[in-house]
Amino acid sequence: MVRAVLLSSRSGVSLSNLQVEYKDLTGELIPYKQLGYATLDALLHSMPSVVKLDKGQSGEVVCHATTGNEVTRITKLAARQHTAKRTGRPQVVNCQMRVKPAAPFVLNDLINRVCDSLQIYSASVYDFMVLVYSLSLQYSPSNLNENTTPAKPKLPHSAPYSPKLVQSRIKEVLNKHSNGLWVSKLPPLYREHYKQDLPNEALKDLEHWTHICSVKTSQITPQSAATPPTPDKSQFHHNKPQTQRSSATSKSSTLASPRDLPPDVKQKLGELLLKYSSGLWAHALPKLYQDTYKCKLPEFVLDHLTLLSDICTIDYPMPDNSKRAILYAKVLEDENRNQSGLAGSETKETVERCLSSQTVPSLVIPREEYPSVLVVEASDTNSVILRYIGEGYSKAQEKLEDEMREFYGQDINKVALTSPLSGQLTAVHAEEEEEILRAQVCEVMADKVKVYYVDHGFSEVISKSKLFELHEKFYRLPFQATKCKLAGLESFSQEQAVLKRFESMATGKILLAEILERKEVPLMVLYDTSQDDDININAACMKALQDKSLESPLKVNSAYMNVNVTSVCSDGTIYCQVPSRGLTKLNGILEKTENYLHSQVTSELLVSRPFCGKNCLARYKGKWSRVEITNLHGSRVLDILFVDVGIRASVEVTELREIPPPLLRDLISTPPQALKCCLADLPVSVGSWTPDAVHWLRDTVLHCSDCSLKIAKVDESKRLAHVYLFTSKNFHDTSCSLNQQLADLNLWNHQKDVFLSSRGPSKSLNAPTNPATIHNTDVQDKAPHTLALPPLLELPEIGQNMDVFVSVACHPGHFVLQPWQDMYKLVDLMGEMILHYNKMEEKPLKVEKNQVCAAKLENNWYRVLVKGVLTNGLVSVFQLDYGKHELVSCTQLRPLTQEFCQLPFQAITAQLAGLKPRQWSEEASIVFRNHVEKKPLVAQLDSVQEASQSWDRKVVIYLVDTSQEERDIWLHDIMFPSGFLNSEVHPEFSV
Repeated sequence: MVRAVLLSSRSGVSLSNLQVEYKDLTGELIPYKQLGYATLDALLHSMPSVVKLDKGQSGEVVCHATTGNEVTRITKLAARQHTAKRTGRPQVVNCQMRVKPAAPFVLNDLINRVCDSLQIYSASVYDFMVLVYSLSLQYSPSNLNENTTPAKPKLPHSAPYSPKLVQSRIKEVLNKHSNGLWVSKLPPLYREHYKQDLPNEALKDLEHWTHICSVKTSQITPQSAATPPTPDKSQFHHNKPQTQRSSATSKSSTLASPRDLPPDVKQKLGELLLKYSSGLWAHALPKLYQDTYKCKLPEFVLDHLTLLSDICTIDYPMPDNSKRAILYAKVLEDENRNQSGLAGSETKETVERCLSSQTVPSLVIPREEYPSVLVVEASDTNSVILRYIGEGYSKAQEKLEDEMREFYGQDINKVALTSPLSGQLTAVHAEEEEEILRAQVCEVMADKVKVYYVDHGFSEVISKSKLFELHEKFYRLPFQATKCKLAGLESFSQEQAVLKRFESMATGKILLAEILERKEVPLMVLYDTSQDDDININAACMKALQDKSLESPLKVNSAYMNVNVTSVCSDGTIYCQVPSRGLTKLNGILEKTENYLHSQVTSELLVSRPFCGKNCLARYKGKWSRVEITNLHGSRVLDILFVDVGIRASVEVTELREIPPPLLRDLISTPPQALKCCLADLPVSVGSWTPDAVHWLRDTVLHCSDCSLKIAKVDESKRLAHVYLFTSKNFHDTSCSLNQQLADLNLWNHQKDVFLSSRGPSKSLNAPTNPATIHNTDVQDKAPHTLALPPLLELPEIGQNMDVFVSVACHPGHFVLQPWQDMYKLVDLMGEMILHYNKMEEKPLKVEKNQVCAAKLENNWYRVLVKGVLTNGLVSVFQLDYGKHELVSCTQLRPLTQEFCQLPFQAITAQLAGLKPRQWSEEASIVFRNHVEKKPLVAQLDSVQEASQSWDRKVVIYLVDTSQEERDIWLHDIMFPSGFLNSEVHPEFSV
């Protein structure tokens, strides 16, 4: 984490400011005392592989990240680039992917992707933390504007639990050698157990990891005292609650095992865990085991997870809940298997040896999550030729070619290659652009030779007179033309329809690449980000295999009976299945799929590598149906679209299955059978429907088994049919259509006032006024549902301290806090809300002022209080856990279930103590926000203005910033200067 902080500043970080920067990133101070050092300076001097200390111009000590071959800078995805078929001067290309707006639950996504990447990268701990930092940049609110340079990220809404995996693994190895072992034996043992190389930095820092081991005279022994002391809670320096794994682990380790786990059960569990390299929640095991092996998992397994300790690592992200565990498979390598060479970059000796034999080092895959690539060509989607763009790649190549042009521009250096041999490296003079390029001889002819340009990825037949001997100094840069495999297209890699689509969409373009697997030929998903919406190239190529003759028919004035309306969206869009050849074929294939999955007892069909655009299977109404993955919330929860019924849902990855290989081609070639429609001749357009109209249409058509429709017109660009819909076969008379009935029912009128009155609908006037309950009613005539609200959040005694996170700050008289210690519970709650509400059928909710419900904002679900309802269908809501006011469509509201009312609402409205109430100037408000918003602080309670509801409750507190090592900063002291009282600009603000 120190390295991640230092890498964010090219000019280094002053020693006095390092703690502030570190706390901004992690939420806590560097615990040098817990690590056994008297000062921070002493700790830093003990980590030469991480930090280098220099004297600045003013004499102050400045910390710099130690550079090395292992570290690849995380750079911006923009570079000058040559075209694929022609050499020439570079052009400026912007290929940065747009970042979707951040939301609190993306923390789970961040954690899961980081854990997932650890398995893929085979990275050292500090490289891994650089990845954490780069991902946090993506999720930072300051990074939402693509036209601005991303600022240093602030702490997310919740603090991630980041186990030091390398140290944990070393502990596991040492526990099997209680008498110790030679340090030289640790790397091969580590590789044997985890199929990864032990990072060199870990060997350098071993002697400083006294909490896990002791190193003396080249021998390493396990340390018995492995848990660092807990800080004194009475002090201000406790910005983050202690979340030691040992507390949860001890709970499960004290349970006695009733019996040994049968070997066949253990083997099957091992197979399941290997399918989910980023970890598997323990609670998902029973259903997954049942679905895969058609038998029950012994019930005692979940209560005795230690029985699995030899096949997996058990992690407890919530220390106070031993039932919520994540299991990570242990990969044991075959002893007879040849060990691969070095991980990461080559050593200096290896490079020198390569140069002496005129070989070129291998190209290292970029470490950033979304590198930019130039696609050269593809005759096979399993072997797409491309080049990476950016520092160390295209820019390094341009520098090399500039050097080659200068070098071979001197006649003395032009040594002709008179007798070229196949496979020989050479320098080629490209006359058109006066370039000198590296190439490899492919074929020698009479007076010509076929060469492959190793940095540009294409071949050409040229005259032998253009060949020169390649000087040794031009062997140092890896060949820039490399290959990748396109995810999802493995079985159709040479299909002409796929290759033709890829040629038109990708060849010669700079795209963004998502690297799923980092192998010799990496597995990728490519995106074109040059349009308003990002285009998934892999998914587009897969659609090229669809048989157009099997598409749902779209002919104007055509009428269809026996129509099945499968979905009515909140914007008025409907999806139908009409009788067709495609639907008949699909039903037959899905029946075969059902039989296949029912008869197979194997883990091969579990989806272990989900990605956007992937086609797979999920259950819909009890049967397997085709889905496309549309979004990932980490490695556990994802959004899917049932392509044949037009329904979106959120599921856990364990609920997905791969399409069986024997049926893959048939299912992929059959187009989606959900026909997208909207009702013609209505007084409002799609997107302006009221909840009442949506609900009426759903009640009318979703349970009708014999609908009919007539197509009025077709929007080919959107593949949208404007139709008349009927619940009978009388489709000749449009006056009998549901379109006409909807128009006559007058369900489109909104209330005249901008906001509804505080009374709400008349049917709620006589509702009980008990402040502990709120009554929700939907548009159906059902009895009101009484929702028991959660208890008020417990606060410390007056004068006591609590760790808080400031989620919103307007000015010292109004800001919102969240208690730090329960943030992980809120993250878990939001994950469960995503799974619950995204699976629910959409039902309009009749909204009242002061109603508590669930609202969907930026693909996440929040607990909210309705503040008012506007006439245009928007609702003003207050986020009860984050303290923010938002506008949301009424179609995005759902009843809050009792299950999600156990955790107290987390937002605490506050004002700063020690100051008299006043009208704060804009300058003062900005200074205050800069000091506190999105930061963890310590709060000392001064007084409480109690109320029956949490949103009416208010606390008066002192805020203390404890990030400075030398002193604590009381915020009311900063806001008190006379400059604010006279409405002058505060000196700090002017700076």
